[in-house]
Amino acid sequence: MDLQLKGKTALVTGASMGIGRAIAAGLAAEGVRVCVVARRKDLLEALAKEIVAAGGREPGIVEMDIMPEGAAERLAQEAAQRLGRIDILVNSAGGSQPALPIDAPEAKWSEAMTLNFIRVRQLTHAVLPGMVARKWGRVINLSGKSEPEGLVAAAPAKAAVHAWSKGLSRAVGRHGITVNCIQPGRIMSEQIRRKYSPEFRAKQSAEEIPVGRYGEPEELASLAVFLASPAARYITGAVLPVDGGLRRFAF
Repeated sequence: MDLQLKGKTALVTGASMGIGRAIAAGLAAEGVRVCVVARRKDLLEALAKEIVAAGGREPGIVEMDIMPEGAAERLAQEAAQRLGRIDILVNSAGGSQPALPIDAPEAKWSEAMTLNFIRVRQLTHAVLPGMVARKWGRVINLSGKSEPEGLVAAAPAKAAVHAWSKGLSRAVGRHGITVNCIQPGRIMSEQIRRKYSPEFRAKQSAEEIPVGRYGEPEELASLAVFLASPAARYITGAVLPVDGGLRRFAF
């Protein structure tokens, strides 16, 4: 299937490892010129070499921490300079932390909301004017599950991403722009390996995941690449889980 992505451009945050890295590589394999962003430049350079070796166009590289004030706007400007324009935005930077006590300091809540929602919103709104002007664009947000097992600060931030994305999709649909969220389940990554032992992963795979295993980043990236394509023009405002059937909710 020709996804009609050749010649498009994409900005991918959180691209040094895991899901973001796989999405950047997947888009590049379809002929997209990507600009990859993360804090670890050496990993971005390694990714760029792999993309070029596979026949893709050399990516733009931006080494940046998205957390400082004004970082989202600066990133949008730098990426636009490297790419010429931004057709596709993949918001993959983010992270979770352990459950918080009820008396956790305000800084912990602010940090989680800033990383997982505020910077996502700011970066998206910074690149939207160009998409509106060209009457075409794709915004893909990597979010998270909606059933927190405890007082996890990232959970309300991810819920905010879902609500904002739905509202934004209604505002920009007439301009040929789609906005969708992907909810990763247990997708193998540096963070997953750090948080969960091999024994826990094996037990959960056997008892809770219908397909019987954790997923690979490339399996989620396949959906992201499709959503980024012209072929997905009638899919917007959706929250799509990629979890091997782990989540039990019906909607």
